[in-house]
Amino acid sequence: MKTLFLAWRYLWSRPMGAALNVLLLGLGLASITFLLLVGHQLNKAFDRDLAGIDVVVGAKGSPMQLILAGVFHIDVPPGNVPLKAVQALEQHPLVASIIPVSLGDNFRSFRIVGTSQAYISHYQATLAQGRGWQAPMEVVLGAAVARQLGLGVGHTFVGTHGLGGGGHAHGDSTYTVVGILAPSASVLDRLILTDTASVWKVHEDFTAVDEDDRKIMEQEREVTMALVRYKSPMAAMSFPRYINTSTEMQAAAPALEITRLLHMLGLGTDVLRAFAGVLLLTAGLSVFIALWSAVRERSGDLALLRMLGAPPGKVAALLLCEALWLGLLASGLGLLLGQAFAGALAWLLQLDNTLLIGGMVWPPELVVVPAVALGVSVGAALLPAWGAYRVSVLSLLQSS
Repeated sequence: MKTLFLAWRYLWSRPMGAALNVLLLGLGLASITFLLLVGHQLNKAFDRDLAGIDVVVGAKGSPMQLILAGVFHIDVPPGNVPLKAVQALEQHPLVASIIPVSLGDNFRSFRIVGTSQAYISHYQATLAQGRGWQAPMEVVLGAAVARQLGLGVGHTFVGTHGLGGGGHAHGDSTYTVVGILAPSASVLDRLILTDTASVWKVHEDFTAVDEDDRKIMEQEREVTMALVRYKSPMAAMSFPRYINTSTEMQAAAPALEITRLLHMLGLGTDVLRAFAGVLLLTAGLSVFIALWSAVRERSGDLALLRMLGAPPGKVAALLLCEALWLGLLASGLGLLLGQAFAGALAWLLQLDNTLLIGGMVWPPELVVVPAVALGVSVGAALLPAWGAYRVSVLSLLQSS
């Protein structure tokens, strides 16, 4: 304990140098913390929102765009597909269930999603207030939507055309809130859910010229996509090929597209890892120089300790403890800064109603941060500590 206390006093005998070393090491550790937090949250979000969805069927275009738009609701869909084509898939022997998804409108940048009650059941969400929709133009709000917009059961609103703000308001079509979902930590939290017939009604009322035109539109109704679950995992071998070659639709496998997405994001994370590595290397060199200089500057103190009976190991332990204090302080700073960076990203993404990445979580992977901190700081102190261990009392007295 005396050695730790003395090492602490020595560390802050030069406050500017100590603060600089802690800051440099802390920034490198903050980058690592940020990467670990974001990776943990993204993997958790992918596993959560993709659970039970074997394939997404929609209009031909980019498969990744189809996944991002239909599952995570962070992109625009490539188009619509005929309702009859989706209904035909329900009879396919390899299909266990289909959840229709219709997009096109929003309210204050929150997407209005036409679907079935099975969409809520799929994510095992429950109602916190009210009930589920029983007729067109009734909606159930996700927990985040209700909280951020201040809407409750019985409130009404008018949707806006498009998936972002600034579109034409459907003033003649009013939605009524009949239920609010409890927080489910899923994509449902940031959606406005309604019956698929609501989406058809809004757009048919807006564009139909007369009753004959309305009947034609009813016969040509479309949905944006369908979330499909297989009866057997073996269907993954043949069902997507059937959709892509025998229909005018495309099938996108979530697992494959997310793997591609993570590979594309890998370049950015590699750059950030390299940046963190440079900071850690710089911090390690700075700690090494500081402790090496400390051995020379404190030669008189070290000589006095040796004359008072302190063994060489105790002198070396003093420098190692000083490095240990640096690592602990930098570890704490790095964890706090990394959480702050992730929290800032979460705040920005919430403004865009995209994937929510929370900062204040503590996944087991974060144990890497203090381990790296102690490894860098103690590793930088090994050579100075060895130098102090080998120096004789006479040499110390002469240098002092």
